[in-house]
Amino acid sequence: MRDARDVLIRPVISEKSVGLVDENKYTFWVNTAANKIEIKAAVEKMFKVKVDSVRTVTVKGKEKRVGRYTGMTPKRKKAIVTLKPGNKIEGFAGL
Repeated sequence: MRDARDVLIRPVISEKSVGLVDENKYTFWVNTAANKIEIKAAVEKMFKVKVDSVRTVTVKGKEKRVGRYTGMTPKRKKAIVTLKPGNKIEGFAGL
């Protein structure tokens, strides 16, 4: 098992992800090699909460150009973590 700090990279701060906080769902960028079990354990360890479910999305990289040269941005993995009722991550809603 990976360390919790190696699994969770940072929270996703967007209008949609902040709106999901009202439904007790929190969104994080995670390590692309992490699985749902590792993500659940990392969130429970770092924030001292109980996780109900984890959903993951692999976001493809985009093609970028610099002059005539093209390249790709790296792919990333996003996890939407649903907490059990009564649990809350403090400080996340204020972002």
